[in-house]
Amino acid sequence: MLRKRFTRRTFLGGLAAASVPWVVPSSVLGASAPSGRVAVGCIGVGGRGTGNMQTFLHTSQVVAVCDPNDARSAAAKAAAEEHYAAQRAKGSYKGCSTYRDFRDLVAREDVDAVSICTPDHWHVPLALAAAKSGKDVFVEKPLSLTIAEGRALVNAVKRYGRVFQHGTQRRSEGGFRHACELVRNGRIGQLKCVRVTSEPSHECPVQPPMPVPKGFDYDLWLGPAPWTPYTARRCVTPFWYWIADYTIGFVAGQGVHFTDIAQWGIDADATGPVEIAGSGTFPKDGLCDTATGWHVEMAFANGLKLVYTDDRQAPMGVYFEGTEGSVFALCSGISTSPKSLLGSAIGPNEIQLYRSRGHIPDFIERVKTRGETAAPVEAAHRATSLCHLTHLAILTGRKLQWDPVKEEFLNDPDANRLLSKHMREPWRL
Repeated sequence: MLRKRFTRRTFLGGLAAASVPWVVPSSVLGASAPSGRVAVGCIGVGGRGTGNMQTFLHTSQVVAVCDPNDARSAAAKAAAEEHYAAQRAKGSYKGCSTYRDFRDLVAREDVDAVSICTPDHWHVPLALAAAKSGKDVFVEKPLSLTIAEGRALVNAVKRYGRVFQHGTQRRSEGGFRHACELVRNGRIGQLKCVRVTSEPSHECPVQPPMPVPKGFDYDLWLGPAPWTPYTARRCVTPFWYWIADYTIGFVAGQGVHFTDIAQWGIDADATGPVEIAGSGTFPKDGLCDTATGWHVEMAFANGLKLVYTDDRQAPMGVYFEGTEGSVFALCSGISTSPKSLLGSAIGPNEIQLYRSRGHIPDFIERVKTRGETAAPVEAAHRATSLCHLTHLAILTGRKLQWDPVKEEFLNDPDANRLLSKHMREPWRL
């Protein structure tokens, strides 16, 4: 059977449409990759993207890199070819290709999977393109720019039968898993409240327009975001993380790690709250315009309360509060009250959550076996949606009633219009 070629024309024809089913190539199982290893293309090779690529170099075969910044692509290519120098000398590695435009990379039939590590406004368009071209997908957090985007990607991953891993790597860390197992197995009694804290966004003064550097495709970097004059800080971490055209700020950029663990601990990977209310603060002017502080409270249908705040009140992490104790899951480790809970073993007949041997190694293993990953797409969408709902609550400044099944606000057309965002031509979902 012939596999439909994925071209720029078909991409621009609509990311969510396909005239014929895609045929899964044998390479999707890693069978055609050099030495039987999964062939990976890395899209976005800045700081975090390069860090992820280093792990892919050891778990798979990086055969292509893509970035609108030519210098970054060249550096990533050199790193890959240096790593595989011995294999290349033997002829079992053919080298690493570089691309500016991701559509050229995803059109390759010899690429099994892609790693996407770009600003947030590109996550879903890139992942949709990859999924439709028969690639499995690793996407850095947070999943999406809007709730509508996230649902579109969930549907596409399921429709095309792709393996998916979200970059919420806390799910592959034993401490966070154990914290959630303690909660799920009733060690703290009846769960009453979950508190999530995250670092907020920060301000930045107005920046002057600058010439676009040579070798940088700024228009492609902007992609579906509104056009605006180039200035250096706009396109580098952490500043783009705090600009609403590309993200909702650290509400999601940092916070999704902890909303993800919260929903894992409360067994809410396929649902969400029914009510959200709170307040926040935003910069009055300058380059950055996402929330620099917030306090939002959410209620679930079962009566559980989730409070999400910035970290001026407590260190970043998740606090599970029950009738008989508490569990605190932080990046520095977990603690419990009473302390004796920490050594409580989870029995063979109790709830035991997913164990992975590392976030990227887990993804590569599932590409080969076609199983579900540690951070699957529905869970990724729901964790990111908690962040979006937080953002919308502080943006609107009013109590919102949410239907987690239909994923829409009740009797609030103005809020529902904020569930999606206009994309600059020619980009669209």
